[in-house]
Amino acid sequence: MDNMIIEKIMQKNVLTLSPDHSIQDALNLIKKARIKHIPIISEENTLIGIISDRDIRDAAPSILSKNEKLDALLNKPVKNIMKTDVITGHPLDFVEDAATIFYEHKISCLPITTNGKLVGIITKTDVLNTFVKLTGAHQPSSRIEVRVPNITGMLSEVATVFHKGKVNISSVFVYPEENEKFKTLVFRVQTMNPMGLITELEKKGYTVVWPHMLGE
Repeated sequence: MDNMIIEKIMQKNVLTLSPDHSIQDALNLIKKARIKHIPIISEENTLIGIISDRDIRDAAPSILSKNEKLDALLNKPVKNIMKTDVITGHPLDFVEDAATIFYEHKISCLPITTNGKLVGIITKTDVLNTFVKLTGAHQPSSRIEVRVPNITGMLSEVATVFHKGKVNISSVFVYPEENEKFKTLVFRVQTMNPMGLITELEKKGYTVVWPHMLGE
């Protein structure tokens, strides 16, 4: 599963600034490169902060006094408004771990470091694109959901039906249910007509949650 580690999907050519660059420099880079986050690094490439387009917008009212002009604000160094408590990931972390970090901390960018040194960056979009490819949802396929008892070996048993039907499985997810005695197996299979598989699954006594047969 090495294709599921962050190193495989992170952007390695990261646009950065030093803490002494001006807010105007950050604003220019954000506009020119069409990015929303800029890691701030030291001369040794150590990550010391991060600044976003939102930080610039949010900081303006608090930094700008009644007697200062806009250019005075923009000439201030980014170290005045950058966030220093930066959540980071490691190149060998799994992509699903990064997804959990995005979800729990409600962030949209994750700098990737090794021993404190910046080596890459990933965004929520990078993670989403990866999951789409891993599930096979971007290719012609069908989704089949099967509700089974929450006991060992059920995934293997159900997969046997697909094997006998000579249908490739692109991906499998296991969803827990409120009733802990059951779980739902979600298959993405490489066929556009899954009805034959559904018939075989139901003959074996499995409950197909999706798709429903016509007339049901």
